[in-house]
Amino acid sequence: MEDRAYSVSLTKNPLISMKVIPGHFTTNHFHISHYLDVSELKTNAVIAKDVARELSIPYLANVSVDTIVCMEGTEVIGAYLAEELMQEGVGVINTGKEIRVLKPVISANGKLLFQCNVQQYIRDKEIVLLVASISSGTTIGRALDCITYYGGVIAGISALFNAYPAGDEQVIHSMFTREDIPGYQVYSMGECTMCREGQKLEAIINSEGYTNI
Repeated sequence: MEDRAYSVSLTKNPLISMKVIPGHFTTNHFHISHYLDVSELKTNAVIAKDVARELSIPYLANVSVDTIVCMEGTEVIGAYLAEELMQEGVGVINTGKEIRVLKPVISANGKLLFQCNVQQYIRDKEIVLLVASISSGTTIGRALDCITYYGGVIAGISALFNAYPAGDEQVIHSMFTREDIPGYQVYSMGECTMCREGQKLEAIINSEGYTNI
């Protein structure tokens, strides 16, 4: 499987790249035609800082941010993003502020929640939601519901990769989109073209990586 891998780089900063493996993969919710490995973007401090700089651009001048909520292991990027947003400079709206970087916890029944000691950083606060990948919209929908439930105000959504169609209510700022990956497809489990063509599933994928079947 790894021998099919190739890299897709950000045009204006080739240091920012993700590994792409075409195939037939499954998650808990859907089947997908490509596995996107963004682990280097999330874990390499040098690269994560560059990623945060790119993601900060839509917010620097005119979006007030109190808290960054991180999903799918994006906490390192989130910390650097907070640093970028709080930098000193003319026209940087969050200069001098304190920005919190949080992640929700998952309850025993699979619900997202914020524990009591950090709910004060969500309620009535301007929130940027940071996720690694948006394919079906399931994860981002759960995260938005959680933030709204605890009284947070969505100031923005940022993603390393976004394949989800843009909605009318909320713009998603992303570095890579499905246009960067020719042939990228997401299928509900009962409507997967690859299954109908007899192509066997190769691996189970989640935000941490993949497990061969």
